[in-house]
Amino acid sequence: MDKFKNLKLRVHLNSYDVSLLNESYKKILETTLKEGGFLKGIIPLPTKKRIYCVLRSPHVDKDSREHFEIRVHRRLLEIEKLSPQIINAFCKLHLPAGIDIRVQFIVNE
Repeated sequence: MDKFKNLKLRVHLNSYDVSLLNESYKKILETTLKEGGFLKGIIPLPTKKRIYCVLRSPHVDKDSREHFEIRVHRRLLEIEKLSPQIINAFCKLHLPAGIDIRVQFIVNE
């Protein structure tokens, strides 16, 4: 248990859909609290907006263009007071499709 004392879990969530992001956050919060961990609040990171310009015509009319955009919404969570039960529950957690998740272990000094 001592080896988990100085660790915290940093979770990065990315999605094109904000509702999926909120649903995933609620599942992670529920699992963490059920297992006795402490979750630092959700930190909204800046939304990345990517714009694509496409020609409407396949041959001529370069002046006629269409613009499309993709927004990537991002959130950051930190879980403290880690235990093996929290890590096992987190590994078994089923998140909806469309969520990109990245997990880091951080050592507190």
